[in-house]
Amino acid sequence: MDQALGLRKKEMARNDWRKASSREAPHMQTPLRAIAVTSGKGGVGKTNVAVNLALAFDQMGQRVLIMDADLGLANVDILLGLTPRYNISHVLEGLKTLEEVLVQGPGKVRVMPASSGVQKLTHLTEEQKLVMLDLFDDLEMEIDVLIIDTGAGISDAVLYFNLAVQEKIVVVNHEPTSLTDAYALIKVLYKRYGERHFKILVNCVKNEKEGLSVFGKISKVADHFLNDLSLEYLGTIPRDPYIGKSVMQQKPVLEAYPKAPACRAFRTVAEKIRKTPPRANAGNIQFFWKRLLRI
Repeated sequence: MDQALGLRKKEMARNDWRKASSREAPHMQTPLRAIAVTSGKGGVGKTNVAVNLALAFDQMGQRVLIMDADLGLANVDILLGLTPRYNISHVLEGLKTLEEVLVQGPGKVRVMPASSGVQKLTHLTEEQKLVMLDLFDDLEMEIDVLIIDTGAGISDAVLYFNLAVQEKIVVVNHEPTSLTDAYALIKVLYKRYGERHFKILVNCVKNEKEGLSVFGKISKVADHFLNDLSLEYLGTIPRDPYIGKSVMQQKPVLEAYPKAPACRAFRTVAEKIRKTPPRANAGNIQFFWKRLLRI
């Protein structure tokens, strides 16, 4: 690719993003929060949590980007009823700019789509890593919250994205396999990479009491076998029939049924995250991408 053309495309992408993410009132610069929403097993509502938290942050006036990092089974676009023409692989191949790939989600949330069969980011060439770093170098000024919907389990890609972020939200439910697999994910990140801080969000249970009981089970096991581990109870999302209805409509429940019980819970969780400063570990977008891309 011609260098001058590449620079022009990069600057056009940045300008387009600024226009799309601008607010009517002046926006004060705040540190970017990079959050992974992850789980030990599939089927616990992880993507639904990621999408609704993103919209909750948006409704609080935060500028939000969702990155679909489930590179084998991308489904953020399906859950939101989106039909993206392009995905991040087109940027890496130099075929499209970042702005051409990003799609508009609910509210002012932007979505970076993935796709089944997309080359895993852990296997990028050095040239592609530099392209990615250039594309995201300025995003700290353009977004407040980056939410990464990871895959489930302990694959290299799942571990990779969890290692890159400041905050890890592990979604669990009441099923024994959910707790066992969540513990396995936490154990691998702790034992192999020294990660010690995790937020636990209990999804699809009857009430707060059951949510605290589920958290107590995983916390008890972790405390017994993993020293100096910090597990934070982030909250509970109640079992709510409106979530299933919203999924069938391919809309977040916060958009389709804003007065549903689950909506109050999502807003409470987002507000709790917003009020808690992220850990001071070079928390900025450049740190995130340099760590992610190993530059």
